Amino acid sequence: MELLNNLFSELSGLLWGWLMIILLLGTHIFLTIRLRIPQRKIFTAIKLSFKHDKSAHGDVSQFGALATALAATIGTGNIIGVATAIALGGPGAVLWCWLTGVFGIATKYSEGLLAIKYRTITERGKMLGGPMYALEKGLGWKWLAILFSIFTAIAAFGIGNTVQANAIATIATETYNISPVITGAIVCTLTAFVLLGGVKSIAKVCQILVPFMALFYVLGCIYILFVNVHYIVPAIQLIVISAFNPQAAGGGFVGASVMMAARFGIARGLFSNESGLGSAPIVAAAAQTRNPVRQALVSSTGTFWDTVVICALTGIVIVSSIIAYPDMNYSDGATLTKIAFSKIPYIGSPLLSFGLLTFAFSTILGWSYYGERAMEYLKGRKWMLAYRILYITATFFGSIANLSIVWNIADCMNALMAIPNLVSLLCLNGVLVQETRKYLWKGNLDQDMEE
Repeated sequence: MELLNNLFSELSGLLWGWLMIILLLGTHIFLTIRLRIPQRKIFTAIKLSFKHDKSAHGDVSQFGALATALAATIGTGNIIGVATAIALGGPGAVLWCWLTGVFGIATKYSEGLLAIKYRTITERGKMLGGPMYALEKGLGWKWLAILFSIFTAIAAFGIGNTVQANAIATIATETYNISPVITGAIVCTLTAFVLLGGVKSIAKVCQILVPFMALFYVLGCIYILFVNVHYIVPAIQLIVISAFNPQAAGGGFVGASVMMAARFGIARGLFSNESGLGSAPIVAAAAQTRNPVRQALVSSTGTFWDTVVICALTGIVIVSSIIAYPDMNYSDGATLTKIAFSKIPYIGSPLLSFGLLTFAFSTILGWSYYGERAMEYLKGRKWMLAYRILYITATFFGSIANLSIVWNIADCMNALMAIPNLVSLLCLNGVLVQETRKYLWKGNLDQDMEE
């Protein structure tokens, strides 16, 4: 087992090395330029995300699809992950993480557009889409679509399921001394209750859970910033300067080079918002929308909220806390986050625990949909129930297992998902431009798409 773990660890390091980071960030920048900076339409996109195209075809509302995608995207990485990037790469990592999110909006826009453009309707009238359909229908590469679906179906059990259940069990044990077996049983039951209701049930829970959990977390961050008000401007200055001049950080951050700041910041941003991974467009395809560009804009707001807002807030909170309390232990991401939130009287620790618990549980729900749709593409509906039961059961075993090997396998599967998806985005960039010109550049956002 140790040999296998080491093998996947080496493979993960190779897949998520500089080549992958350059490929992903390069795609973000290329699509930003090719599509004439779609980020400038972010406020239009936010407005659209709260509208309901009732007359349009689809299984869930645009906001329901966005909430489900955000549920899968906003996870423990937004809290602990940003702190870990700071611990390893210094304060400058926050800026690189933020820039990755800004450019990643264009990629998330592109994924949402192709999801609607190439989605298909089943005999039961349900909408199916995602990178596998773009690869098959847009490029004629069914073999690559099959590979993407296999990687997605497997990845769902890792980053989307067992590691999240394990995070919940760890928090419950450390904070409230609850046995992982009890936690596992509760998480397994709650997951079953939601998942057996299908996509509408998942979307309904996510529409309530995502805004609620995000609001509580953001309010907690704002309170900490209010306490650290005198250190906010110095923190932002330190983040910007140390991204390009590590010596400016001082103290324990001197050892973090510009390359380290960029590497950990970019990697954290990519893991956090999943732009380019190919997961979010799977649920975007189920949205009720008049045309591909409307949903593309709505999808792009996921990266905005996840990285440009939540990760940035987390980063400023942690860096300002380090400046305010220089004796903090900033060698460990989890410790950094706990100390920062401990500054909130009485409710700091419970608020952090609540945020981590809800973020992790919502990720389990969101990724279940991705895995099921991938399995449906591979085998139709005949294996769906078995896959769902296996997914629900895995939440229990994830709560009580040692997951080092699962983490490494999940990282590998995520990288292998990203490669086919990026191929579809780059090869179909002409389609992206054509659809964007038709609906966005010519001001036809309210026009229905041609069937």
